Amino acid sequence: MKNLLLASTSTLHGGDYLEYLLAELKRHFKNCNTLLFIPYARPNGISHEEYTQKTAAAFAKIDISVKGIHEFENPALAIKRAEGIFTGGGNTFLLVNQLYHHKIMTVLKETLEKGTPYLGTSAGSNIGGLSMQTTNDMPIIYPPSFQTLGLIPFNLNVHYLDKDTQSIHMGESRETRIKEFHQFNNFPVLGLKEGSWLEIKNGKIILKGNLTAKLFRKNNNPIEIEPKSDLSFIGSSLKLGD
Repeated sequence: MKNLLLASTSTLHGGDYLEYLLAELKRHFKNCNTLLFIPYARPNGISHEEYTQKTAAAFAKIDISVKGIHEFENPALAIKRAEGIFTGGGNTFLLVNQLYHHKIMTVLKETLEKGTPYLGTSAGSNIGGLSMQTTNDMPIIYPPSFQTLGLIPFNLNVHYLDKDTQSIHMGESRETRIKEFHQFNNFPVLGLKEGSWLEIKNGKIILKGNLTAKLFRKNNNPIEIEPKSDLSFIGSSLKLGD
């Protein structure tokens, strides 16, 4: 049974790294003494070591130690043996490229489907969907495939923002980008706002936090999803490219 938290962001405005989630993480990883961290997304180009140190400092507040996957000679074995796993944010193209490069996309999926507790933030949440094609990131590197873990039956657009009708900015909105995606793909997309996360436990997908999310489905008007809603109804059997 999957046991996942997929958060839009790691940090809220004015707060420390992971601060707003710490109480939830203490419960989520209650049976974990050590966490395996996947730093491949490397926000701002920081090193794997720097990113892991930052993450370790946050989890030390709830008495959990952290070790980066780059510290292991066999990353696949590290995933299989992990008490809990966290994939941090950054660039989704780079993250997906590295997961394929190290040949661990499949073993990560299989491990999480067996119930190892997992946290994803930003890029680390993007990979929970069917594909990474609704990321906001620049394509700084070309991964072998856009297909990701498929732990939920839809895609995410994290850091989602509704169009600001008062803004003079003429660029495309997130809604416009998602409509472009639906010209070529049928599966749903959930716009996940800052401070929101999905809890995937006991066969349910629950929207957590205080904000609504926005659900986009091809040839349908988007709908607002209220906090605490069960999103299991979104389920899709569609495959990539359908």
